Amino acid sequence: MTHVNSLPVLGVALTLEDLEGVEGLRDFVFAADRDVELRDFIPVDALGRDWREIGRRGRRAFAGHRGRIGIHGPYEGLMVDTPDPEVRAIVQRRFLAALDGLAEMAEGREAAHMVLHSPYTTWHSHNRGTEWDDTEGIRARTHAVLAPVVARAEALGVTLVFENCEDMDPAERVALAASFDTGAVAVSLDTGHAHYAHGVTGAPPVDAFVRAAGARLAHVHVQDADGWGDRHWQIGRGNIPWHAVFAALAALPEMPRLILELADVRGAPASARWLEGQGLAR
Repeated sequence: MTHVNSLPVLGVALTLEDLEGVEGLRDFVFAADRDVELRDFIPVDALGRDWREIGRRGRRAFAGHRGRIGIHGPYEGLMVDTPDPEVRAIVQRRFLAALDGLAEMAEGREAAHMVLHSPYTTWHSHNRGTEWDDTEGIRARTHAVLAPVVARAEALGVTLVFENCEDMDPAERVALAASFDTGAVAVSLDTGHAHYAHGVTGAPPVDAFVRAAGARLAHVHVQDADGWGDRHWQIGRGNIPWHAVFAALAALPEMPRLILELADVRGAPASARWLEGQGLAR
């Protein structure tokens, strides 16, 4: 078994309310300076607020914390490849506001990442090679939407990471990220989403998603699932083959950020203990 001190340290996705209200969570995060991913920028009702105030509140909450800080960007109703120019302007404003909030929160320290959802759907995958194949259109529209967002991320030192949702071909997001030709765009992997795609749509297994991403994999949402739905279960309660996943991660040139993203954040410490018991992470 790998010595505990050499194991990768898990981060956690949470809200400020979680950090302030869930017993033991603050100690879990601060004691190991775990990477954090703030989820306060996701809700639709947050979009009309002053996002910088969310950032300022976050900066106060994480005072003394030395891990990396990232956020999950907004996504509800916000397609990264929207074809409508008027809607595109709204999507751009939301993403830019989220980056401003992240910069406010991470003032004076590393603002690590912002998660964006993949534009690839099951419908797209099943229509590859047909008259409805929209591969080039998806790429062109995503570039049109994200051009100012990528520029802002580059200026702030933030990495935008494309998270798989319905993706069946793990190489598509990698090619999309590479097409921006900048270190400010990389790839994320959600283990539960990949396991769902494998079980329901015939996509490759989770470890194949890791290998396909290779050096462009900068971020992982670690959640357990059953291969049927998007469960976000505590680690150890599903049937993801974690040893295969972590073997693939260990073969990468650099370990990506590992962020526990659970339906119930109270399960984060137990998830870390379970993975530590397997000699995989802590």
